[in-house]
Amino acid sequence: MNPMRTVRVSTLIGKSTQSKLVAVVALCLVAAHLPVVAGESGVKNLWTRVRGEDWPQFLGPRRNGKSAERGIRTDWETKRPKIVWQQRLGEGYAIGSVAAGRLVQADRVGDKIRTRCWAAETGELLWEYAYPTQYRDYYGYDGGPRCSPLIDGERAYVYGPDGVLLCLHLSSGKLLWKCDTAKRFGVVQNFFGTGSTPVVYGDKLWVMVGGSPDEDQSLGPDRLDRVRGNGTAMVAFDKKTGRVLTKLSDELASYSSPCIVQIDGRPWCFAYCRGGLLAFHPGTGAIDFHYPWRSRLLESVVVSSPVVVGRQVLITETYGPGSSLLQVRPGGYDVVWKDEKRSRQKILQGHMMTPVVHQGYVYACSGRNPPVDLRCFEWKTGKLMWKLDNQYRTSLLYVDQHLVTLDETGMLRLIRVNPQRYAPVAEWDLGQPNALGSGQRLKGPCWAAPILAHGLLFVRGEGRIVCLELIPAEDAR
Repeated sequence: MNPMRTVRVSTLIGKSTQSKLVAVVALCLVAAHLPVVAGESGVKNLWTRVRGEDWPQFLGPRRNGKSAERGIRTDWETKRPKIVWQQRLGEGYAIGSVAAGRLVQADRVGDKIRTRCWAAETGELLWEYAYPTQYRDYYGYDGGPRCSPLIDGERAYVYGPDGVLLCLHLSSGKLLWKCDTAKRFGVVQNFFGTGSTPVVYGDKLWVMVGGSPDEDQSLGPDRLDRVRGNGTAMVAFDKKTGRVLTKLSDELASYSSPCIVQIDGRPWCFAYCRGGLLAFHPGTGAIDFHYPWRSRLLESVVVSSPVVVGRQVLITETYGPGSSLLQVRPGGYDVVWKDEKRSRQKILQGHMMTPVVHQGYVYACSGRNPPVDLRCFEWKTGKLMWKLDNQYRTSLLYVDQHLVTLDETGMLRLIRVNPQRYAPVAEWDLGQPNALGSGQRLKGPCWAAPILAHGLLFVRGEGRIVCLELIPAEDAR
């Protein structure tokens, strides 16, 4: 890597004006294709692929499943994306996150939850951290992590299936602080453990916890309808020390990850909890509203994350109600449209995969169990544009006017974004024997959406993560 290509913000401006100018400087560096390194992070940028952007958290840099990179390879039929490296993984369903040239990935081996950090371009192991766990899934699913790591500057946050929250140093893997949220806040284990990836706002790390009072601790998943909250649906930790700053709402936790956006100059946090959508100010913790939206079935879960466009937010689930689009305002909301609860025809019944929105249209996987469908519908009205039936559950990534999709069997597809029709471009069945060489393949279930950083596409299945070159280094822009 050319050292002259890396510019530290703190060397360009004084500390007294740094907070005011950092955003402007960062934008200038991006425009010049220079990697931005936080001035006080002490984290060396390992990228040699200087163009592109990091993928530091679940659903990407803007928490919407979309990449701003361009120049993807589409000629898969004649020249498939190059396999750059691959690594074996233990148990778990979530994929890692990428920042400063590092991929941080959590899994489980035996009775330990393990976090490893690899050089994103080479797969070289940089560090490893592990802690013992006694987590067991009530329904027999594997006991590995369901949350993607969250990388913020020099810190990587890992939220285990047992509710243990870690803060690790990105360069060394050193433990900075730790909190057993299940023990501290009295979380009654639900069906599949902890599965909501935290989010950072300023000095706060917002975590969906969903604790309960002492008298409810004997209740299990088969009596989850009787479990009450204790005001810890969302907990804000000091991201540097782990000190609890704010707690709010009696909601219980879901598997949906919160998102933070700016609407009319004001920050909003949307958290789709077990019982409905919670909207609040991530700076103050003041609640704007709670919108009830869940199935009456005891054994129902919420997984898909809220999707925000402008002043509107879309939530979806697959066990009953379906989807609803809200227009939000400080202190309240208006319903733009919603699925009729008694109707069998739903606009969308999203399950594990979060929809992707592009230029006024929603692209999503709808259905609980295979066969499901891929569909496109109009954001503002819910009007169905097209539907592809008899599919496996599929996750989506948007990049360069295309969708990169991965279904649970390992089928990787490239689809041209087109609201008028399904427009396939190429496909590669990574689940086939020897698809990855030397007898290796991507084994299902592949439930994590692909991620993209600096032209490198990362996909994972059971026991394996693979790095593919989707954008050649010389073409990235």
